Amino acid sequence: METKQILETIQMVEEEHLDIRTITMGISLLDTVAGDPKTTAQNIYNKITTYAKDLVSVAEQIEREFGIPITNKRISVTPIALIAGHATPDEMLYYAHAMDDAAKTVGVDFIGGYSALVQKGFANGDLALIKSMPRALTETDLVMSSVNIGSTKAGINLDAIKLMGETVMAIAEKSDTANAKLVIFANAVEDNPFMAGAFHGVSEPDVVINVGVSGPGVVKRAIEKVKGESIQVVAETVKQTAFKITRVGQMVGSLAAQRLGVEFGIVDLSLAPTPARGDSVAEVLEEIGLEQVGAHGTTAALMLLNDAVKKGGVMASQRVGGLSGAFIPVSEDAGMIDAAKAGVLSLAKLEAMTSVCSVGLDMIAIPGDTPATTISAMIADEAAIGVQNNKTTAVRILPTIGKYVGDMVDYGGLLGTAPVMPVVEKSSADFINRGGHIPAPIHSFKN
Repeated sequence: METKQILETIQMVEEEHLDIRTITMGISLLDTVAGDPKTTAQNIYNKITTYAKDLVSVAEQIEREFGIPITNKRISVTPIALIAGHATPDEMLYYAHAMDDAAKTVGVDFIGGYSALVQKGFANGDLALIKSMPRALTETDLVMSSVNIGSTKAGINLDAIKLMGETVMAIAEKSDTANAKLVIFANAVEDNPFMAGAFHGVSEPDVVINVGVSGPGVVKRAIEKVKGESIQVVAETVKQTAFKITRVGQMVGSLAAQRLGVEFGIVDLSLAPTPARGDSVAEVLEEIGLEQVGAHGTTAALMLLNDAVKKGGVMASQRVGGLSGAFIPVSEDAGMIDAAKAGVLSLAKLEAMTSVCSVGLDMIAIPGDTPATTISAMIADEAAIGVQNNKTTAVRILPTIGKYVGDMVDYGGLLGTAPVMPVVEKSSADFINRGGHIPAPIHSFKN
């Protein structure tokens, strides 16, 4: 049986695009705070480079030993706004550059945690960080950022949503691609290993290893073998496949943590696509029986896929966490790109799909002349889905100056390409400009 499992794993890697999408080292920065921002920034750099110095070499060693690709090596840190104190927006840039420099020194692909948690309101550090984002995300290369603007317990901070719509447009005016490094969350989780939304939560250990597995290609191949069978057979097949994928992730994460001398955290079960053919969540949904993703039935098929992945993964690992489900980023998924170009996949359909998938409106290009209040309203809609349904939702939207509906935008590498999608042109400004706080739903009161 062991030999059979080894052979299955080899086949999944060689033929079906199985990879460990990320090993992410989470590092607490709560003990780096000093009397001034420059000293704190130096402490941040020192702590990251001390603990993560062997992260890349250990990951590469595991890759060689087991023949399992580890696509990204990443770091997440304590939300920087929590340690900002009385820093000004300009002083926040010391922290951003310290993160970027540390990430380059240790050789990781990205570092997340240039983040703020403002679901109930703003502290000085939150506002300073958000105001610094246009510069921070364009002056650095590897820094990833997130802001949590709502939660089921707290409700939705409409003031924060308005500010984030304006911030997204300010970033777009500086760069076509920098908004790919910013996620705006409701119900953000503390142990997410995936970028751009990874940060190291305050309840986490000082240093921890979290792993994100992937494998849309593996799931698609498995479903191909049950063509014509009932939907129950499809669900069971996905569940069994997710079990195998997760076992690989559990092994890799445990080994990496042991060799680095830190705690092992969680395995995130999310099916994360790439622009490569055969590594697409959209193609999995089409294999279930849709002519093209976006057709009627897409949301139901995605619900089945997400649920089966979670059921199989939970059985395979003692520590499942993060987002765990299926990502549907438009630019990073070949099938989603095709459907969006064909006009089959609209923003309205994507929003419906986000009610049953891992995150939300992800890596979607929109016209560069879209009003900031419209972007804020898109964020508000996604937050409402997350808050009402007690799940994580997010927006990573990409307004591109000088681009219009139907134009293609190339973001490069894993970020892929995306057609500029139409948005509803009716105004949401009066709604967004009301400001204030949308109250938590009634079912949030569970104590």
